[in-house]
Order: sequence, then structure tokens, then C-alpha cells
Amino acid sequence: MSPAERSPGPVATADIGVIGLAVMGENLVLNMASRGYTVAVYNRTTSKVDAFLAGRAAGRTIVGAWSPEEFISRLSKPRRVMLMVQAGHAVDRVIETLRPLLEPGDVLIDGGNSNYRDTTRRTRALRESGILYVGTGVSGGEEGALLGPSIMPGGNPDAWPVLEPIFKAIAAKVDDGTPCCDWIGPDGAGHYVKMVHNGIEYGDMQMIAEAYSLLRDVGGIEPAAMSEVFASWNEGELSSYLVEITAGILARVDDATGRPVVDLILDAAGQKGTGKWTGIDSLMLGVPVTAITEAVFARALSALKEERVAASRVLPGPTANTGGSGGAPGRSLPAGAPAADPVAGLGTHGDAESFARDVRQALYASKICSYAQGFQLLSMASTEYGWRLDFGAIALMWRGGCIIRAAFLDRIKAAYDEAPELANLLLAPYFRNAISGAQAAWRRVVATAVLRGVPVPAFASALAWYDGYRSERLPANLLQAQRDYFGAHTYERIDRPRGEFFHTDWTGRGGETVSTSYNA
Repeated sequence: MSPAERSPGPVATADIGVIGLAVMGENLVLNMASRGYTVAVYNRTTSKVDAFLAGRAAGRTIVGAWSPEEFISRLSKPRRVMLMVQAGHAVDRVIETLRPLLEPGDVLIDGGNSNYRDTTRRTRALRESGILYVGTGVSGGEEGALLGPSIMPGGNPDAWPVLEPIFKAIAAKVDDGTPCCDWIGPDGAGHYVKMVHNGIEYGDMQMIAEAYSLLRDVGGIEPAAMSEVFASWNEGELSSYLVEITAGILARVDDATGRPVVDLILDAAGQKGTGKWTGIDSLMLGVPVTAITEAVFARALSALKEERVAASRVLPGPTANTGGSGGAPGRSLPAGAPAADPVAGLGTHGDAESFARDVRQALYASKICSYAQGFQLLSMASTEYGWRLDFGAIALMWRGGCIIRAAFLDRIKAAYDEAPELANLLLAPYFRNAISGAQAAWRRVVATAVLRGVPVPAFASALAWYDGYRSERLPANLLQAQRDYFGAHTYERIDRPRGEFFHTDWTGRGGETVSTSYNA
């Protein structure tokens, strides 16, 4: 578009402006315009502005700008500016460019996947100049951004009255019309909740992948038939966006080869960091989100494709495949290794159906544990950072629009509505009963996977976490004795009140001096 063809001189009529016209940015702009808002757009590569205005934005209430100054001049006051740029230094650079152009009371929103610590820093720094900063999680992918995402805003609370009408208008809605958007809390709370959302997403995806692997390698079920299995699962307690799209993926056939597309995809997964951040923060706060961190590690292990191929030729182990084509050959034993398969084959259709039912239960139980871990991390963060998070409201925000949307989030909301101080989701009656009903199948599936040599890190770690959480006594007493032996770290006794610490001179040479640091 030539300068002469562009909009006439700047007019401050736009309700909100968006910087960054990648997929999410473009679709959010179109969403806002479809709700009756006038949107100003700017991109550092201005040719993207030209292409957008001439293409998808043509005829809509969307106005372009070709410099930061022109962009700001098009916004009505108080100005609302949403950044849809890459997280990290790019956000800081844009903030520094815009800062001298904004006025007290203007709202600056980061809609990317920024680290919550960066959001806290930016919120506090901009507060000094009167600029209201918001870090908001946006989930739903490109389709959600266009039709209605889940939106999780946090930061300077003075910004919420200015943003609420727009954000609730463009957000996804649940069946009763409630928008999947509400104010999360101060500082980095919004981006923290989005980070945990993404961590749970990692866990969900890994668990579904493990169910697929078991049905393929142990059950011998072909992708087309497996698609029907997942479609049936989507009609019940596992109803969710990820299960729904898995059924569609498994049904897709490659036009060129006639093979299932899933069989042609290299088994090396990527990641962008939010799942890793969830694991790091769980370690910092001492919250065991084992299913989520195992899902992150599973992606890291998958990336070692060449090493795994080499190892598969020399490391012994049982053969998993039962003969279904499924896209993956069975793992053969090296010469000289025992040939006996420790688990009898699932040779009949009836056996495969029974196994699939067990896998369904294992998936559901593991999924409950993953969400329980995620909400336990949110609870600890809420206390640690003084955010006063509303866990029922968060579950509702995740009920529509976002990647982890699932029917059972209604159950989570109900659990927190009934008991706002609930220590763990597993203690709510619905989830306690659900785990009880699924437990036998869950254990059979994990045992079968171990005996067959099928890696199920998320299923197995969720079960181990469950067993640990329900254990009145763990072997940590021995760990603490070891710590006291080599480092005089002291220990508590079961026959004395909590908070009293003791030391044993285990070798007779240690003396009475003890470590002053009990917990790191």
C-alpha cells in the first residue's frame, strides 16, 4: 500500500490497539472488530500492516499505523495497547519505545507468554509513571484467538475497569454465557496462571500420547480404529478439546501414501518453555508437580532421536508390539537376551476392548492427578506471593476457549465452591470417588506398560505421586537420618512435638554442633 492509499491523517477513534501481527495478533484483532470495536494495528515490519489491511482486515473497523507515534495517535483515551510480540527482550524494547508516548492512566497489556517475574517487574516499574501494566495469559491457539479465547489478566488492578468490557466481550463463553475471563490478581498473577495452564497442557498431551502408545503397541489397535476409541472417550468424563482433536488426528490419512498421517510424523517433540517454567517454579516452591515435569522431560527425551535409535539396537528389553502395524516396529531383544514376553498377548478383539477400557481409566486418573498438582502449585504461589487466587474462577476460565478445556473443569469449580480452602483436589468427594473407581485399571495399565517396556512416565509418576500423597508414612525418616549423619542437619521425632529438632552423634566423633540450615 502506497502512502497516498493509506488512511487519512491520524484520528483518535480506535478503542484499542494491537502491536504484533503474527497469527495470534491478527486473530485477536479480527475478534475485537467482530465485537464492534475499532482496532488500530501496528507491526515493526510495516509490510505486514499493508498485507493485513488489504486482506483479512479489509472492510472491517481496523485502522493501520506505520510508526509507533502514528499508532498511539489513533487511540482514544485512556489508551489501551495490547502487545502480541515474542516474550522476553522484545517486550522490553517495545515498552521502552512506547513509554514516552503514553500518559498516566493509559493501559499497556502484554498478551504473550511472558515469564511472570518479568511481568511483576514491568508492572512495578511502569506504576511509577502512572502507566497501568497488565500481563495477560491468552489460551486457545489461533482458532481461540479468532472466535473466543480464555483470557487470564493480572497486573495493576486499576487497569481492570478499563479493560473488562473488551476482554469479556472477546473471551470464550460457557453454556450459560459466562465469559472465560476474569481478573486474576496483582503483578505477575495472570501470567503465572497461564504458565500453570500450559504446564497442565503438557501433562494432558503427554498422557494422551501414552494412551495412544499403549493402544498401539500393547493393544495392537490401528490408528483408524483408535480414532473411534478416542471419539467415544470424548463423549464421557474425558470430554475435552485435546481428546477431540486426537480422534481427528488419528483418522487423517496421507493423500500421497495412503498411510495414517500420524505414522509419518517424526517422534521428536518441541517446546517453547512454559512447561519448563512450571517445573522450575514447582521446585522453587517445593510443590511436587511430577506429572507435569515428567511430561517436559518426555519431550526432552523425544528430541534425542538419533541417540534413541542407536540405543534401541543395543539395549535389552521386552518387545512391546503385538503385531498391529500402528506405525512403530516392536523393540526386539539383542542376541542372547531372554526372549520370554512377561505379558500374554492381547490376541482377540475382546481383549483389546478390555485393555482400552483400562487405558481410559488410567488416563482419567492420571489427568485428575495432573490437575490436582497444578492447582496445588497455584495455591502455594497464591500464598507465597499474596495473590489471593480464586481457584474456582480459574477453573471456569479454563472451561472454554483454552487448549485444556474439558468437561470435568466444572467439577473442579464445584469442588472449590464447596470448599474454598480445599488442600488438594483429590480430597474433594467427586475426585476421591473417581480415583477409587479407576485405581485398579490404572495400576494394571502401569504394570503392563512396565512389563512390556512401554514408557509411560506421566501415568507412572502420577500414580507414584498419588501413592505418596496417600501414605501416612514415607521413607523420608531414613533420608533425614542420612542428612543428620553426614551433615548434622538434625531431625524431628515421632514421639515429640513438631518443631523440636534433634541430632545424633552417629560416629562418636561429631560433637554437639549442628547445621543451622534445616530446609533449603
